[in-house]
Amino acid sequence: MKKVSFAEFGGPDVLQLVDAEEPHPGPGQVRIAVRAAGVNPVDWRIREGQLQQVRPIELPAGVGLDASGVVDEVGEGVEGVEVGDHVFGEGSSTYAEFAVLSAWARMPEGLTFEEAAGYPSVVETALRIIRQVGVQPGQTLLASGASGGVGSAVLQIARDRGITVIGTAGAANQDYLRSLGAVATTYGEGWVERVRRLGRVDAALDLAGSGVIRELVELTGDPQKVVSIADLAAPELGVRFSGVAGSVPEALAEAAGLISRGKLHIPVEKSYALAEAAAAHVDSRAGHTRGRRVVVV
Repeated sequence: MKKVSFAEFGGPDVLQLVDAEEPHPGPGQVRIAVRAAGVNPVDWRIREGQLQQVRPIELPAGVGLDASGVVDEVGEGVEGVEVGDHVFGEGSSTYAEFAVLSAWARMPEGLTFEEAAGYPSVVETALRIIRQVGVQPGQTLLASGASGGVGSAVLQIARDRGITVIGTAGAANQDYLRSLGAVATTYGEGWVERVRRLGRVDAALDLAGSGVIRELVELTGDPQKVVSIADLAAPELGVRFSGVAGSVPEALAEAAGLISRGKLHIPVEKSYALAEAAAAHVDSRAGHTRGRRVVVV
């Protein structure tokens, strides 16, 4: 089978499309014929070696955590899923023709494979950080860098829970944030004052790692009310860095429910072929994403 792999840490040029042996599921796992794989910032952070201290890997290594596809092998002890089922979930080395998933859910009706591949990690992350930051219904949450996949999920999940969200993004994404129910404003010079004019901020999320931790602490008045998923230096300022996933099966079940109720939709901004994985990483690292990027197999 074809798979994207890298044999050394580095820039996007280290990614290679190689021939590899097909993986097979162990107990509690399923294998899918991959139709699409989600492109996440953690993918290029791992490729660059940024996470070796917290998530060490051996080289050569595959790329990708999220995928959607058709179940074609079921591991020992797995119940409730059969060969031929359309699922989305999380596993390893998902930029490939076949991948093993350790967590999955059936795809909601009406969802395309490309759309489904964009949900697993971002919804798990959104649910986790909303919980960790402690924001409650009736309060206001500030999401810095809100137009990407996690931000898109945060805005919609928070709205469904009765939480007001102020979202910052570039000028081109203001209408997009508003379409997801956010009170939108631009980042850049003067953004703190623009947020202040919008009202009290009870909690804040750093989703883009753009060096705004001090300002988020200033706006909330308490580093315990700020969580970052993108700034590894956040703990130096007393702010929690959230990088360890919670229950992915529970997150997938909640995502499927939200999607089925019409409460969650994350658009796919751009799709790439397996051979274009390097370009997908370049674009993901550049930011300014509206929704999700996926690799199509």
